[in-house]
Amino acid sequence: MKLNDMIPQIRDYWNERIHDLEMTEYPVGTEGFFSDLEAYRFDKLNYLPKAVDFSGCRGKCILEIGCGIGIDLVRFAEGGADVTGVDLSKTAIDLARQNFKYHHAKGKLIVMDGEALEFPNNAFDVVYAHGVLQYTADPYKMITEAHRVLKPGGQFIGMVYNRKGWLNVMSKFFKVGLEHEDAPVLEKYTIKEFRKMLAPFSSVHIVPERFPVKSRLHGGIKGFLFNTIFVGAFNLIPRPLVRNSGWHLMGFARKQG
Repeated sequence: MKLNDMIPQIRDYWNERIHDLEMTEYPVGTEGFFSDLEAYRFDKLNYLPKAVDFSGCRGKCILEIGCGIGIDLVRFAEGGADVTGVDLSKTAIDLARQNFKYHHAKGKLIVMDGEALEFPNNAFDVVYAHGVLQYTADPYKMITEAHRVLKPGGQFIGMVYNRKGWLNVMSKFFKVGLEHEDAPVLEKYTIKEFRKMLAPFSSVHIVPERFPVKSRLHGGIKGFLFNTIFVGAFNLIPRPLVRNSGWHLMGFARKQG
């Protein structure tokens, strides 16, 4: 199947699913729904507010590719940025608009393919794509588009899953599926492969992040073994020894000025 032919499948998949939906008991689209998913996201990804300065982009034009229900984009907006979010999924964009409404935040939210951005060259100061490259048909095309719409000197911030990350290894060892393993596309990358993907940029810095934290996703004996035994033991290991095993590879890249 040609890569472009996969876009409708990817669109259909994400129109039918909401990420982390099982972490809330509130009806979809309610204020409690958004509050629960935001709390869970930043509990699970406790590194993210440290790695990304959401409040440090006041006055900048920011594009998020694959914005989902807008949790991260709301934080950029509340920090004073001029934000635009695009997603292939109409379901996600409809929910993102509702999320922005609850937060009294302003932003442009558009159903759009991140591999074919409908924006002019040099339009944004920052392009943010956290957790979308691994699910798209052609990540190189998405990176090319991100580079094109960035202003000279602009920054790209993106995340992919680490093929050598602890969660991938644990998933294979215990034969436990990863989230959205049934998606039309789910790719994992090494640091070297991610660096190659970011080749259009003049400077690239990759930081492995997301190490084991206690999770509400599992209960019973499985939850006890993960939360108490595995998480406790892993975090006793000096971080420099396991640094490259972070499940998320955060890429910070700069377009030549």
